Amino acid sequence: MTTPFAAGSVSLRLYPHNELSAVGIVDELRVQAATGADHGFDGVMTSEHHGGFPGYLPNPLQAAGFCLEAMSAGWGAPAPLLLPLRPPALVAEEIAWLDARFPGRVGLGVASGALEDDFQVMGVPMRGLTDRFTEGLEAVAGMLRGEAEPPLSGDPAIAACAEHPIPLLSAAMGVTAVRRASRVGAGLLFDSLSAPERCRRLTDGYRDAGGAQACVLIRRAWLGDPPRQKMSDQLDVYRGYSSPVAQAHWGDDELITSTDGAEVAAGLVDAMDRAGADALNVRVHVPGLAPEAAREQITALGDEVVGRVRSALRR
Repeated sequence: MTTPFAAGSVSLRLYPHNELSAVGIVDELRVQAATGADHGFDGVMTSEHHGGFPGYLPNPLQAAGFCLEAMSAGWGAPAPLLLPLRPPALVAEEIAWLDARFPGRVGLGVASGALEDDFQVMGVPMRGLTDRFTEGLEAVAGMLRGEAEPPLSGDPAIAACAEHPIPLLSAAMGVTAVRRASRVGAGLLFDSLSAPERCRRLTDGYRDAGGAQACVLIRRAWLGDPPRQKMSDQLDVYRGYSSPVAQAHWGDDELITSTDGAEVAAGLVDAMDRAGADALNVRVHVPGLAPEAAREQITALGDEVVGRVRSALRR
């Protein structure tokens, strides 16, 4: 078992199948997490949007716990969790106690958020978002190193972080963000659409600023004939709320696909190399994809791609 986000690790992104009932969504999430662990993925990540936003969960930290209960091995992490929607101390407490249940198997990734509906649902303003995220990231990073002030320092799970810090990533799309992550001791999480060359400029800036944690690249991968129309529809959704600045750094679609597992692996390794990334997080899900198709892809990529990627990274 690798440490969450460890260099050379290959993890899996998990998303809900919203056509199922709430009970069915949780059950399927657990099945896919277990399938990923059984077929070679090092861990799983869950992410956040609210109000039934297609393909996302409102409770990525809780969902990571659901997944860990179902997995025979490996780690779980809400990544990213939208930090400004919650008090930082609550985030630190909850992730620390999840780690108490699954020692050494829990990580955390955070982002500031960009979808207005998320903030409306939670009754939280978007005003001053960058400053609030910065303050929250600084606070959480310290707490997950066991550096909390009283009375929070009396929490046993928080105190345990002094000896066993919980790995932390920050979503990053600009130079200011990577310097901020470096300053607080967090790693980086890059989205699935940013061009590798853009990610490389950011990872170089992060290392130049003294950043020493993992830089994790998310890429979409598919072994066989991908559901291109569903993927195109999902890109249109992202374009609907992502800023023009963010979209300016996107590649064409950044999907890595082939009928040959070796070619998919080579494409993923090449993207990581161009991005300067240390670890890989693989996504197969798009809204409308049948659960059976997602499981088949997880199994196929685990059996035919993950080992090749991991071997190439070790070399």
